[in-house]
Amino acid sequence: MRIVANAGQAARRRLEAAPQFGLLVIIVALCGLFTLKQPDYVSFFNLFAMGRSLSVDVVIGFSQMVVLAIGNMNLSVGSIGVCSVMLAGYLMQTWHLPVSIAFLLALALGGTLGGLNGFSIVKSGVSSFVVTLASANIFSGAMLVLTRARPINGLPASVSAIGLYRVFGFVSPALLAATTLGALLSVFFRYSVSGKEMLAAGANPTAAAMSGIPVNRSIVLSHILSGVLAGVAGLMVVVRVGAAIPSVGGQDWLLPSFLGPVLGGVALSGGFVSVTGTLLGAMLVTIIRSGLLVLDIGNFWLQLFLGLFLLAAVLARRYGGIFRRCL
Repeated sequence: MRIVANAGQAARRRLEAAPQFGLLVIIVALCGLFTLKQPDYVSFFNLFAMGRSLSVDVVIGFSQMVVLAIGNMNLSVGSIGVCSVMLAGYLMQTWHLPVSIAFLLALALGGTLGGLNGFSIVKSGVSSFVVTLASANIFSGAMLVLTRARPINGLPASVSAIGLYRVFGFVSPALLAATTLGALLSVFFRYSVSGKEMLAAGANPTAAAMSGIPVNRSIVLSHILSGVLAGVAGLMVVVRVGAAIPSVGGQDWLLPSFLGPVLGGVALSGGFVSVTGTLLGAMLVTIIRSGLLVLDIGNFWLQLFLGLFLLAAVLARRYGGIFRRCL
C-alpha cells in the first residue's frame, strides 16, 4: 500500500510540475521579448505597477481555484468583488468607519454572497454554472440599483497611501498579501481536514459521501472562501485607485479567474489544485497585459490572446493524456 501511495504522490507531482515548467519558460521568453522592445519594461516603476496588477490577477485566480477544487465554478467572482468594493467605500465615506473595520465588513459580505451561492447549489441541486450565472446578474444589478452606479471618491487618504507604498522600492504590499494568501491556501489544502475533504469531494463526490465526508458542507465552504477571496481582490483595486468604482470586476474578471488556475494545471473536474501553478498562470496574464501596452497594441487584443491561451490549455489537458498513451 505504501508503494502505491508513493507512486500516486510521484505521479501527482509530475502532473503539477509539467504545466508549471512550461509556464515558466513562456513567462521568461515573453519578459525577454518585451525587454528587448522596451528596456524600461524591467524598471522599478513598471515592476511596481505590474506587481499591483499581478496581485489582483493572482487573488482572482485563487477565488476560482477553490471552487474548481470541488468540481464547481463561480461565474459571480467579479460581481461579488464589486459588491465588496462598494460596501467598503460606502462604510468609509458615509459612516466614517475605520479602514480596517470597513474592509473586514466588506470581506464578510463577500463570504456571505459566496455562501448564498453554495447554499443555493446544495439545496436546489442545480449546477454551479447556472446558479452563479444567475447570482452574478442579481448581485451586480442590486449593487447598481443601490449605488446608482456612482463611484465613491471620498475615501480616507490612508487608502491611497497603502496602494502607493513600496517595499524595497518596487514591491507592492498587495503582492506580498497575495503570496501570503497563496501560502495559506497551500497549507489549507495540504494539511487541514476541511481542505482535504474539499479535494476528496471534488475527486469523487459519491465515494466521499459514502466515506462520511460532508460533501454539501464542503461545497458551501468552498463558495464562502471564493467570495472572501473575490472581496480581497476588490479591495486591492480600491487601494490601487483610491476610490470605490462600480465598474471594478464584473465580466472583466471572469476570463482571468479561469485562466490562472487552468494554465497552472488545476483540474476542471475537481479533486486537484495547484497554488503555485495558479500564481504562474496569473503572472502570464499580467505580463501579456503589460506587454501589449509596451508594444502599443490595443487593449482589445488582450481578450483574444487570453481566450486563445485558455482554449489551448483546456485542449492540452483534454488530449494530452491521450497523446501520451499513444506514444
